[in-house]
Amino acid sequence: MQTNPALAERKQRIDSNMSKIKHKIVVMSGKGGVGKTTMSVNLAYGLSLRGYKVGILDADLHGPNIPIMFGKEGVKLSRISEPLEITENLHISSLSFFVPDNSPVVWKGPQKITAIMEMLEGIKWGEIDYLIVDLPPGTGDETLGIAQNIGTDSKAVIVTTPQKVSLLDSTRSINFAKLINLNVLGVIENMSGFICPDCQKEVNIFKKGGAEKMAQEKKTDFLGSIPLDGNIVESGDNGLPFISNDSLASRRMNDIIAKVIEKTEKEN
Repeated sequence: MQTNPALAERKQRIDSNMSKIKHKIVVMSGKGGVGKTTMSVNLAYGLSLRGYKVGILDADLHGPNIPIMFGKEGVKLSRISEPLEITENLHISSLSFFVPDNSPVVWKGPQKITAIMEMLEGIKWGEIDYLIVDLPPGTGDETLGIAQNIGTDSKAVIVTTPQKVSLLDSTRSINFAKLINLNVLGVIENMSGFICPDCQKEVNIFKKGGAEKMAQEKKTDFLGSIPLDGNIVESGDNGLPFISNDSLASRRMNDIIAKVIEKTEKEN
C-alpha cells in the first residue's frame, strides 16, 4: 500500500509537536450531558494551580465550550499557532476562536479529521507538562482522529454519571480506549449525590456508586466522585472553575487531581 507523502509529512510534524508535551490526557464520555467539559476545565486549572504548565485543546468541534467556562466567550484569534493565555501556567485553544459566534459547524467526517490534524499540527504549546484534550461525546471521527495522532503515550479519563444508561455508554468508551491502545487512567463519577444546602442531607438524585462498580468490573481505576453542587453551575457560568472555591466538590476534585498526578508521574 502506497503512503501519501503529504499526509506522512503532516504526521511527522504532529509527532514532533506532540513530543514536546510530557503528559497528554484525553477526557472522554460515552454520552453528552455528563459534565465532561467541566471536568476537563477543572482538571487543567487544578493542575496549573499546582505549578504545572498546562494546555487545553477543545476538540469538541460541534460544541466548543471551553472558552465560555473561562469567561472568554466571543474572543477571536487571528492565528491558530498561538493558544490563548488564561494564566501564566494555563493556555487554551478552541475552534470557537476562529468561527463566527453561534454558527453551527456543518462538516462531514473528512473535514473534521482535517481540522483535528490542523489543530494538532498548528497549535504551538511548547514544552508543557500536561495537555488536556476535551473530546466530544461518543466514539466518532474526532475521537478517533485525536487518538490516532496525539501519540502512543497518551492517556484517557472517562467521565460518567451514576445512572445505568450513562454507565453503559461509558463502558463502551473504556472498551474503545483500550481497543486503540489508550491507557485509561480511570473513571470519574460526576453528579454523584446532592448535599442539601439547608439540611445537609445527601440525596442520591441520579443514584450513586455505579461508576466505581463499573470500573472494578472493567479492571480500571476509580478516580473519585463529584457531587451535584450549585456552585459548579454558577462558577461555570461566571467563567471561573469551581475548583478555585472551597466546597465539597472542589475538595473531591483536588483528590482526583492528586491521583492523576501520582499515576502519570509514576508511569513516566
